[in-house]
Amino acid sequence: MPHNNYLYQLRDIKFQMKEWLDIEKLLSCNAYKDYYGAEDLDAFLDVNYKICRDVICPANKESDEIGFRHVGGNENAVVSPDVFKVVYNTVMDAQLGPHFGDREVEGRVPLAWYAPILEMQTAASPAMVMLWCLTQGATTVIQDNAAQKFKDLYLPKMYSGEWGGSMCLTEPGAGSDVGAVQTKCFPTDTPGLYKIKGQKCFITTGDNDCVSNLIHLVLAKTPDGKPGTGGINCLMVPKFWVNDDGNITKWNDVTTVGIEHKLGIHGSATCTLAFGENNDCYGWMIGDGPIDGRGKGMTQMFQMMNEERINTGIFSLGCMGAAYYAALDYARVRVQSRKATDPKGPSVRIIEHEDVRRMLMLQKSMMEACRALVYSSYYYIDMSKEAATEEERELADDFFMIQNPMAKAFISDMAWVMTSESMQVHGGYGFMEEYAPASLARDCKIYSIWEGTNFMHGQDLTGRKYTMKKGEPFKKWLALTEDFINTKKIAELEKEFAMLADAFAAFKSMMDLNGDWIKNHFELKQLYATRMLHSAAKVVGGRFLLEQAVIAAGKLAELGEDHYDANFYKGKIATARFFVMNVVPEVFGVLKSMQNPDTSCIDLAEEAFM
Repeated sequence: MPHNNYLYQLRDIKFQMKEWLDIEKLLSCNAYKDYYGAEDLDAFLDVNYKICRDVICPANKESDEIGFRHVGGNENAVVSPDVFKVVYNTVMDAQLGPHFGDREVEGRVPLAWYAPILEMQTAASPAMVMLWCLTQGATTVIQDNAAQKFKDLYLPKMYSGEWGGSMCLTEPGAGSDVGAVQTKCFPTDTPGLYKIKGQKCFITTGDNDCVSNLIHLVLAKTPDGKPGTGGINCLMVPKFWVNDDGNITKWNDVTTVGIEHKLGIHGSATCTLAFGENNDCYGWMIGDGPIDGRGKGMTQMFQMMNEERINTGIFSLGCMGAAYYAALDYARVRVQSRKATDPKGPSVRIIEHEDVRRMLMLQKSMMEACRALVYSSYYYIDMSKEAATEEERELADDFFMIQNPMAKAFISDMAWVMTSESMQVHGGYGFMEEYAPASLARDCKIYSIWEGTNFMHGQDLTGRKYTMKKGEPFKKWLALTEDFINTKKIAELEKEFAMLADAFAAFKSMMDLNGDWIKNHFELKQLYATRMLHSAAKVVGGRFLLEQAVIAAGKLAELGEDHYDANFYKGKIATARFFVMNVVPEVFGVLKSMQNPDTSCIDLAEEAFM
């Protein structure tokens, strides 16, 4: 039985959004200043919490055990239990889904506010949240790149949730190597209209019966398309053809071949789609058509991919949080063994045992550090679009681009590790399907594989992001941590600031080595890319938690020990201490290894791996 008891907590979410992030600066932007104040966030979060608790989470059992079924046919080829429609329609009616994607409408909600909403929804059901989040990403590409005709034709019904959207990149022979796609698009006599022929696989929410139509964003090449990613185009391919009046007219020869049988997220239809099996599939080119075989498809699709990458970090965070709260709940009631310091005493709840507390604090601190990483990244997205000056917008976009690989890869790697820790807290029961960690472990593993397997993000951070614009943005991003260490020290966290300072110095040495390896030993840069990404995330996560601890210490001094929130602020300080003194020092081992690089795995003959 997957988890269907919603244990998630809002206090740290509200702290990070309203007390740590500079929410007032964000809300002072022209897009928001006449519509929202910081307290308005509570209304969104509270309504979302009730929907997660009362509607989404109770449906998670059917999501996992029944899920979608492939029945074939052209129209309702994929069907779901009735409760899926209840969940979907409830989220749509509350406007807590793809509605956030409209970045041009007056009174739009800050995109940063979508992060905690999506986190909480994922914690309620990691699979069912896929029903609406892919649509939001697709709307971004259409809104930013398509002709007004198609914005008017597709977007209103996608924002309302009446129609859905998907991202169709992967093919059987073209996964991470997107440039190898074989799907073709052939120009017709109608400008911008192309005939589509090809197959895509592993398409999340590639089909479902909760919407009346799907607008697929399909990567394809013209017959004269250049090799690699340069020849790729992006087309809007409806499942059912839409006429100029916005009405559905006929099936567009998009066939759902089948649903993948996955380890987890069974309540998400991961489909293989065939386009043009009957030679009658058509799609509209997004933007201008290709010139001399060169298309704009990858540039356009990367807008959606960047959104889905940070969303993957949010999904990972939601699973991590659900696993932690399940472990905490279990540890507070499970009685097992005497305390080591009282061998003749009674058996106690396992939360009283030292190593269980270590595991819980590891999960809590990792969850809160990852939350800070992904929330701040979403904050940068907002500022990159809404800040007052071009300089501020550009810098915010640079900082988002630097943090996005970490938000995706580090958090998804840690979700798997932290869910395992939750399972360990549960002991033998954690391995049983009746308890939450089992389904969460099955669900969360996909995140390190989605949207580019995580090594790709290590490559990205230590390559493109480290060197972009001659390395100036990366230096400015590093300076945020250095300035904090030098200016925000407080006496009660002296040891923690010293540890972070040493770790930051170690990380800078690592990046100096990385700079040399880019020029002289690229294989070493590749070999250590994932470890450098993890180190970057641990250092910046340590800074984020210490920033929050400084705020908490000030609040505690102001409110006093007897205040109802005192234990929360004490928890923030203790969490920062634990993370900085136990997780952050792991970067020293990586530096030591990089200073004495071992290439045995590269040098070894393939046969010797046997």
